[in-house]
Parts: sequence; structure tokens; C-alpha cells
Amino acid sequence: MKIAAISDIHGNLDALDAVLADIALRGVDMIVNLGDIVSGHLQPRATAARLMALDLPTIRGNHERQLFGDPARMGESDAFARAQLLPEQLAWIAALPATLRLRKDVLLVHGTPQSDLVYFLDSVTPQGSRAATPAEVAERAGSTDAALILCGHTHMPRSMRLDDGRLVVNPGSVGLQAYDDDHGHPHVMENGTPHARYAIAEQGADGAWTAHFHAVAYDWEQAARLALANGRPDWVTPLRTGRVA
Repeated sequence: MKIAAISDIHGNLDALDAVLADIALRGVDMIVNLGDIVSGHLQPRATAARLMALDLPTIRGNHERQLFGDPARMGESDAFARAQLLPEQLAWIAALPATLRLRKDVLLVHGTPQSDLVYFLDSVTPQGSRAATPAEVAERAGSTDAALILCGHTHMPRSMRLDDGRLVVNPGSVGLQAYDDDHGHPHVMENGTPHARYAIAEQGADGAWTAHFHAVAYDWEQAARLALANGRPDWVTPLRTGRVA
């Protein structure tokens, strides 16, 4: 079985379409969407429409949850998306589950099985962000009974096989290759190039899962211009370079 995992689109429809076109060439059995779908100053309404029509197995991320929070405390990206989305799109988002058991051995989460905000394969310290250690990942996985755990949230393509054989995979972000945050401690997450990211998890004849990562070119200059036109100059450098300005 081959599963293409996409995550963290953030309303970047051009990146999503490029990724979907690339996936179509690779003979996968299924595409799954790991959340943070529309929030951002790009094309939230068109992105929601595209995904609703595809009807992929989809979970919500922290940004989907935050779309329904206190408007006075809502971040810029969520507020922009909320104002753009149609009632039926908001209803679709509101109905998305926080996690999804795709089948007995495959679990979809956004952050970790317990939280949509905790990083799974990265750790934040006073010195910044770094790849998580095997002990940290094992602690976050806990007793989760799944041979394959697909996660998102950090925008960083990573995988780790735990000692018990479980494979945790983050496909990276379709729509935004760098950001800064102060959750836990101030830190930046940077992929270093603007390519849209996704991953394919494949189960071999022996039942073991492996992951392969893909980076796809698209018109990121157009995306950067759109972000600027929509009032987010801080997105321009991340979209163009995969770096935080």
C-alpha cells in the first residue's frame, strides 16, 4: 500500500495543485491531509473548495480549531481565512476529526496523538528548534498502537523509526516552507528552499512501512506576490526562499 501524505497547505492553492499533479504520477493508493489547510493570506476559499471536491481522508490542525475561537484573540492568518470562507466550507472544517484511524495500523494526527500543538519530530529549547531525539519521540508516541503515525504541524519533513518498529512521518508543508514562532521558546523552522513538500509512505511485502520525501517546484513568486497584496509582507521571504527574513 502507498499513502501520499500532505499537510500544512495554509491556503497555498498553487502549491497544492503542483503537489497533487506530482502525486498523480506516482501510483499511490490514497492521499491523506493532515491539517492546517486554509489559514494564511493566499487562497483559503479556493483551497477549501478544491479539497472538499476531492473528499480526502482529512483531519483538522490547530489552525482549523482556532478558526472557531474568540475573534478578538484570533491570529492574522486565521482571521483572514475565516473572513473568506463560505458557510458550507466552515461547516466542513468544523466537522473534521482531530485524529483519524485510517486503518488499524495507520493513525493520522496533526501534532502528536495527544495535542495539535506539540511538535512530534522536533523539539524547541531556549536555544531554538532541533530534531527530536528518539527518546523524545517515543515519549510523545506513548502507547499509541499504530505501525505508521503520520503527523504535520512543524512544516519540517522528517521521519523516525522507533525501537519497537513504529514509524513516525512528517511530510513537511505543502504551502509554507519557513516560519517563526514563540510557542515554548522563540524559534524558527526553515527548510531552506521554497519547494512544496509531501511524503509517500509505502508498506512492503513484509508489512514494514518506509517513507520517501518529495519536493515540488511551483510558481512561488506568484504566491509571494499574492501574500504581499493581501497584507502579509512577512510571508514573502519564506515563500520565495524557504527561510525566515
